[in-house]
Amino acid sequence: MNRRISVRVDEARKEESYMKQTALLTTASLLTILLITVHLTGDILFHMSPAGFINLVAVFILVVQLYGTVVLGGRRAGYIIILLGSILGLFISVIHMKGTRGLISGDIGNSGQAFLFVWTLLALAITATFSFILSARALLSLPWLRSRRKSTAA
Repeated sequence: MNRRISVRVDEARKEESYMKQTALLTTASLLTILLITVHLTGDILFHMSPAGFINLVAVFILVVQLYGTVVLGGRRAGYIIILLGSILGLFISVIHMKGTRGLISGDIGNSGQAFLFVWTLLALAITATFSFILSARALLSLPWLRSRRKSTAA
């Protein structure tokens, strides 16, 4: 009798942990999307990115990431989309830290909006890294091979 109760408590704890991780991943991914849009706005205002069709491509990519986060959350496809969006967020931060027109050698430091631009980049790097870690962890915990073995055994 005590064994059954112990097993149920362990299962409840695992489900609670999974729900917390899913909520954290959703929140971090949504924050990453928000910070990318704020950053893209800064890029356009600082003339680092031209205002044009390329921004619609960025909007499409962010819509796909939003769909993966909200609609496909908790599924393998959602985790993969979030992982790729997180890599994009990290890539944006690295490019601006190293680029010739980036933070180090660009004209951003002469602007009154430099604080917000730099803060957005740092916050984007943090949320994108956190999303990357959580989505990679979720992908690694999925039963990739077990589902194939079950389907071939049946």
